[in-house]
Amino acid sequence: MRRFLALPLALLAAPALAQTPELVVYTYDSFDTEWGPGPIVEAAFEAECGCDLRFVAAGDGAALLSRLQLEGPSTEADVILGLDTALTAAAADTGLFAPHGLSPEMDLLPVAWDDPLFVPFDWGYFAFVADAGTEAPATFRELADSDLSIVIEDPRSSTPGLGLLLWVEAAYGDEAGAIWEGLADNIVTVTPGWTEAYNLFLEGEADAVLSYTTSPSYHVIAEEDDGKVAWTFDEGHYMQIEVAGIVAGTDQPDLARDFLAFMTTDAAQSAIPTTNWMFPVATPSDGLPEGFAEPLPADAALLLPPQEAQAVRDPALETWRTALSR
Repeated sequence: MRRFLALPLALLAAPALAQTPELVVYTYDSFDTEWGPGPIVEAAFEAECGCDLRFVAAGDGAALLSRLQLEGPSTEADVILGLDTALTAAAADTGLFAPHGLSPEMDLLPVAWDDPLFVPFDWGYFAFVADAGTEAPATFRELADSDLSIVIEDPRSSTPGLGLLLWVEAAYGDEAGAIWEGLADNIVTVTPGWTEAYNLFLEGEADAVLSYTTSPSYHVIAEEDDGKVAWTFDEGHYMQIEVAGIVAGTDQPDLARDFLAFMTTDAAQSAIPTTNWMFPVATPSDGLPEGFAEPLPADAALLLPPQEAQAVRDPALETWRTALSR
């Protein structure tokens, strides 16, 4: 009688237990759309990492930090992508981010960068975008004195909204309250995020929308429409630098670090201009696309250091709320 030796169950099950590592990245809504950078970044990174990259859209940039704070150490996120320098000090204070240990080349980023927790992947200037035929104000004061209607984003949930708050603060300081009081009757509505605001503008609900100097590039390149312009203000324009960071509790620290490094490589950077419609931090191998916006002169750039941005945020928010409630 032939006898068969039973193989250990663990040995038989070993191939079935092998799993593809997963990296969960929380990001803002417009990044993870069919027209955003998400699909390109996902395909290119997965081709390198042999992993499953999963984006989770969590509202606008400011909402990302709120969600992470709510979930705390139990979050499933391995990486947060889409905070900016208005939020990095508050994000660092949570203790929920780990050092990245990277030194990427970022030749297009116009400021020095040495943050140990966050790596930039794109940047731009906030601006009001309008139809080319609309008479453009040259300052916030001129806008406030005009009959022009605008849509803006909520600074409590949106990084552009917070950027506008800091823009007025950086340009006017103690006079910020008077500027907001003047703008109150120009504001049609305040939306939770950029997507809602821009869609309202495109639907004709306002003369202008808070967006970026690069936003008209989308219409030129993707739609062959040069009918949109970004207003240039004499006070200068507030910069936004968008960053990614590794969540301290991740069980994929090496993969998370690889992803942050990947976001500054040509595979990701070359996709940024015509999917996220922002400036990349590193020059793409083919340069910026024809018809893409030029950076503003250096003396037109406004940017508060992260700690100062954090310090003025709450007082500026209270000034904004008070002015708009009158």
